Amino acid sequence: MANIDINSDSKIVSGYQKAFIHSDFQSDPEYSPQLVSNSGGKKVLTVIEKELKNCDEVFISVAFITRGGVAPLLGTLKELEAKNHVKGRILTTDYLMFSDPKALDTLASLKNIELRMFKTAEAGVGFHTKGYMFHAGGDIKILIGSSNLTQNAITKNYEWNTLVVSRKEGQFAKDIEREFEILWNSSSTYDAYREEYSQNFEKNKVDRLELGRLRNKLVVGYPKELTPNSMQAAFIKNINALVEKGQKRALLISATGTGKTYASAFAVRELLERPEFAHKKVLFISHREQINKQALNSYEQVFGKLSRMGLYSGNYNDLSLAKSAQFLFSTVQMMSKEYPEFDPDAYSVIILDECHRSGAESYNKIIKYFRPMLLLGMSASPERTDDFDVFSLFHHNIAYEIRLQQALENDLLCPFHYFGITDLEIDGIEGNVRDFRYLTSEKRVEYVISKAEYFGFSGDRVRGLIFCSSKEEAKELSKKFNETGKYKTVALFGSDSQDARRDAIARLVSDSVFNHLDYIFTVDIFNEGVDIPEINQVIMLRPTESPIIFVQQLGRGLRKSKGKEYVVVLDFIGNYDNNYMIPIALSGDRTGNKDNIRRSLMEGNNMIKGASTIYFDEISRKRIYASIDTAKLNQIAPIKKEYQNLKYKLGRIPYLSDFDKYGELDPLRIFAKCGSYYEFLKKYDSDYKVDLNSVQLEMVNFISSKLADGKRPHELELLRIAISGSVNLIDDWKYTMKVKYPKLASSQYDIDKSNAVNVLRNEFFNISSKKEAYRHCVFISPQGTGDYVISDEFEKQLRNPEFKSIIVEIIDFGISRYLRDYYPDVHPNEDTMFVLNKKYNYEDVCRLLNWSQNQVATNIGGYKYDDETKTYPVFINYHKDEDISDTTKYEDRFENPSRLIAISKSRRTLTSNDVTTALNSEQLGVRMDLFVRKNKDDEESKEFYYLGEIRPSGETNLINLHGTSAVEITYNLQTPVESNLYEYITETEL
Repeated sequence: MANIDINSDSKIVSGYQKAFIHSDFQSDPEYSPQLVSNSGGKKVLTVIEKELKNCDEVFISVAFITRGGVAPLLGTLKELEAKNHVKGRILTTDYLMFSDPKALDTLASLKNIELRMFKTAEAGVGFHTKGYMFHAGGDIKILIGSSNLTQNAITKNYEWNTLVVSRKEGQFAKDIEREFEILWNSSSTYDAYREEYSQNFEKNKVDRLELGRLRNKLVVGYPKELTPNSMQAAFIKNINALVEKGQKRALLISATGTGKTYASAFAVRELLERPEFAHKKVLFISHREQINKQALNSYEQVFGKLSRMGLYSGNYNDLSLAKSAQFLFSTVQMMSKEYPEFDPDAYSVIILDECHRSGAESYNKIIKYFRPMLLLGMSASPERTDDFDVFSLFHHNIAYEIRLQQALENDLLCPFHYFGITDLEIDGIEGNVRDFRYLTSEKRVEYVISKAEYFGFSGDRVRGLIFCSSKEEAKELSKKFNETGKYKTVALFGSDSQDARRDAIARLVSDSVFNHLDYIFTVDIFNEGVDIPEINQVIMLRPTESPIIFVQQLGRGLRKSKGKEYVVVLDFIGNYDNNYMIPIALSGDRTGNKDNIRRSLMEGNNMIKGASTIYFDEISRKRIYASIDTAKLNQIAPIKKEYQNLKYKLGRIPYLSDFDKYGELDPLRIFAKCGSYYEFLKKYDSDYKVDLNSVQLEMVNFISSKLADGKRPHELELLRIAISGSVNLIDDWKYTMKVKYPKLASSQYDIDKSNAVNVLRNEFFNISSKKEAYRHCVFISPQGTGDYVISDEFEKQLRNPEFKSIIVEIIDFGISRYLRDYYPDVHPNEDTMFVLNKKYNYEDVCRLLNWSQNQVATNIGGYKYDDETKTYPVFINYHKDEDISDTTKYEDRFENPSRLIAISKSRRTLTSNDVTTALNSEQLGVRMDLFVRKNKDDEESKEFYYLGEIRPSGETNLINLHGTSAVEITYNLQTPVESNLYEYITETEL
């Protein structure tokens, strides 16, 4: 009989008990069978990627392999190749001639991968296996189910796979490996079969295309009418509603590639059917002739080629033809000179593309002269870096807004596979050094080309854009790419002629063997405007200047195109100060919270919707983490800028609710920086004219900083009832809580009431400095009946209607935050106000546990038992500062997502009161909750992730820490830590 690892075997047994007997069994999630699918914010890809990184050997047997399936794994596979000892065998098939030879070539090029193909014709049988086997020590992880190695199968399709753990000696593992070996030994090496298979694949591809063409010809005997996508349909509806209300200006904010030009054409098609728009014409204006040509083509697709359409620019300057065209596409430069030649009422609709440019005098002339029924502006990013108010120009009528993340989720864009790659270090000098010699050196050129070739592209050949830091760099790199003899490239800039730009784009998308271009090098000419759907690779050789520019350049490859399954984005990351902007741009995060940004970087693929994927190599990740650490995200300048953008958008001072409604700046950043929204407005917006006295300011700041985050609604509802004039606050409060929040346990009302009263009477805050700062913040007072009424001071201050309005607004905001972020996740009869994976500081925890008084961190010291509420929160700083004192340098650690070893305070033994209370907590009726944070030295380190209830396992260990005794206690988590959060917390490279 084989040697048995009792520890590992017991984990497997408990894992299977939890999976197949009862979910209440305690087990290590790593050993429990799991359903793996592309749902719940997770992807099959994430599991494959994780197991690849942790394995010693991998066997894969799948029927189909495509470039889109291999592309997201290329970074991880390259890491495995570098490890040398990690070997892999991949088995696929020629079934239906579906697997892509280019994907197979890439896999075969890896030194540690052996690739074979099963010939179905020879065997006379089909091949449908979908299994991934990862060897790690004595265990085998087996992922088996429905997912082939294709893009949609591992990222977005409905797929069912089971992930199980087996010992090598287990029968299930032996059966699978025996089956694998039989198929493997019955298959041909890829090298031996490559040429024949490639020829058969190409022939089969041609046959499929021809069959598809014949089917279309037989089935469709007339041109298909173009129909709007979901974004365009919603936009059309909103435009019609605005016109019905008599509005004459509107703005469309639409991510690059979502089809905003088609959206405008569809909308115009409906508008021209309205009586007031009939028999009139349309003027489309942009800053480039190339944009106008593409727009004209789009309008022809919607209106038909028989419509009278014309161009008006430097190369198309026939005034009579321009005036007679029903649809005129003009450059702003031409129209700003020639507009007096046109009738001011000539056009029913005028469309300004890239309208964030419309603050220029050339646009201003045109806007003032013409009198259209509708002036429509379009932009992917109307927020400006200058002080021009784009939103005011369009009367703050936002007809529709869709940003990158939403567009990806709605499948409006081509998926992208983003790779953050370490820039080259030459002679000890990193790529971030802006030294021309290093940026354009032979070594760097070779390095960039090698990465571009390895990560590849979708389609028959590369059609790429390369963004550089300067014109000189772009010119020199283009020259050196050409000198390799492998690529044809040009450098192109805004100063080049229209003919030069038009020729370069035509060559880039051309199918010509002799006159095509592989790459266009540029600085910023393609940040906006010109659409080249065929682009299948974007390379960034410049530091990220802003999230907006990053998304603009990323967006150049996101337009869908026939034959393009995805676009590859290669970002060469040096040690730049602005690297923190990359995860902000990719995630769309608006909180300005460093911990949230770090976590989104860790989540990678799971933070991007649909089939798109994200990969950072180890060094680039460290560089981004370092950039996040030093970033000054809490400075007032970016807060002011984001506030101003929203004010421009709305045309007025925003309400607190507007920030959430429009997905802009998180007001909690304002509260943290300034104390309250009122203080921010008084200091930074000269249009704000409200004046509060010192007591009113104190009350506003108290409610904003203590309650407005919405982590609990109790105090907010009690305040609202007090303001309403109730003389039975507690009775009315209990009724309100029962009606509005039925999921909350009514059994908690008495203890919740006591704590909420303490908070609103400023008796909860026992720290003299804080209590003094809010000495007037006593909002309710007791009355003889045992109930409470509004305090005299608060009632007096509420006589100021502006103060009352501010308080009501903060209360409404806090309640809305609670309903959005906390209440939906609270289960019926749940006896805690905490929500798993949400973040709380010490003060939040004391308040939500209903302690009579707040406790500072030094009093808590890692954990504290409250006898009155029988609660015992445990706070873990998972990564300690290097200079922390020896007596408190505890090694708290997770054994797995369900088990934590936490160490007591110093000078403790197994008979110490706090230790015995913890060990006997279940018998004593004491609830223990776990809160864990990364101990980073920044403002966000005040908050802990809530990881649920914990219970002692009974396992203890008395230890000696530098001369003082302490006790290690092992706890079982009642809910395993979510996998991405667990990886983020336990990762050691930060």
